[in-house]
Amino acid sequence: MKSVYDVVKRPIITEQSMDQVADKKYTFEVATDANKIEIKKAVEEIFKVKVAKVTTINYSGKPKRMGVHSGKRADWKKAVVKLTPDSKTIELFES
Repeated sequence: MKSVYDVVKRPIITEQSMDQVADKKYTFEVATDANKIEIKKAVEEIFKVKVAKVTTINYSGKPKRMGVHSGKRADWKKAVVKLTPDSKTIELFES
C-alpha cells in the first residue's frame, strides 16, 4: 500500500496556481498511477482540510536531444484540488 506522501509528490507554485489560491484551488504534482480518490484522501490527511473536487491532468514528457544522444523527459501528472468553502486554507501556499 502506498503512503500518502507517495501519492502527493510536491506543490506546484506558479503565477497561475497562486492566482487560484483565492478560489481555494491548490495544485500538486502527484503519482502517475494515483486516482482522484487516492489524491483526495492524501491531501485531506496531510493538510487536515476538506476536499470538494479533484481534477487531474496527465503530461507526457517532451523529446530532448543533447548532441547525438536523444531522450525524453519523464511523464508526470498534475492535480488541482478545490477545497470546500468552510475548510481552512493550506499554509504552504500562503507565503
